[in-house]
Amino acid sequence: MKTDWTTDVKRNAQYAAVNGINLYYETHGAGRPLILLHGGLMSGETFGPVLPLLAQRHQVVAVDLQGHGRTADIDRPIDPRLMADDIAALIDHLALASPDVVGYSLGGGVALHTAAKYPSKVRRLVAVSANIRPDAIYPEMRVQQGQVNAAAAEFMKDTPMYQLYQRVAPRPEDFPRLLDKIGASMAKDFDFTEEVRGLRVPTLIVAADADMAPPSHYVEVFKLLGGGLRDGGWMAEGRPEGGHALAILPGLTHYNIGSSPLFAAVTLAFLE
Repeated sequence: MKTDWTTDVKRNAQYAAVNGINLYYETHGAGRPLILLHGGLMSGETFGPVLPLLAQRHQVVAVDLQGHGRTADIDRPIDPRLMADDIAALIDHLALASPDVVGYSLGGGVALHTAAKYPSKVRRLVAVSANIRPDAIYPEMRVQQGQVNAAAAEFMKDTPMYQLYQRVAPRPEDFPRLLDKIGASMAKDFDFTEEVRGLRVPTLIVAADADMAPPSHYVEVFKLLGGGLRDGGWMAEGRPEGGHALAILPGLTHYNIGSSPLFAAVTLAFLE
């Protein structure tokens, strides 16, 4: 079943055996390389509506992360820090020269850790709807996250996430296992403040104006990068050092920002 996430795009699909995982990826377009990382329970395919926009100016490498889409799960937790190692290994495998890394939600966390841990491999970072602490998320959403486990699989059969997984996953029967792992990942406490503060690549923080956390959280992240602390000045002398930026996109939510042309537009503007 086709969802609003997808569109008809020609898929140059391959697998890369890297870092102990058989990582699925697709390439679209030509130009400076851009690695694109999807959200939890999604796949690279869910960027379908914006892929043609990004691929007009970049060689887009859309990756299916561990246990998602066409990449089979392996025996380790779902953890953005571990998946960052996968992306760094993929960059080496493809011999990409300092690609830009763009990630949404779970993929935003993976992108952030890739840039933080491997700054020499990343030219610019775009982190979309990526929270750096669980307490930033609205309390009612934390309650819902606490209900994500294998038992929820039966109730998700009418959702786009379930239908996508059943259509493309190497082992469709693993969906309950993925829910258990995602639920365990979201239940963990974490604080990526120091990783953000230590970023050494130009970074764009992007969020919807009705995201999973309030806009103030993404402003807080921007402040960790030196932004939003003083007037920018006529000559932009007050902007943060390092080329960091912030975009709060109007009329969007956590669930549709990754397929919005606004997301593509601000990403392209920042990268170019």
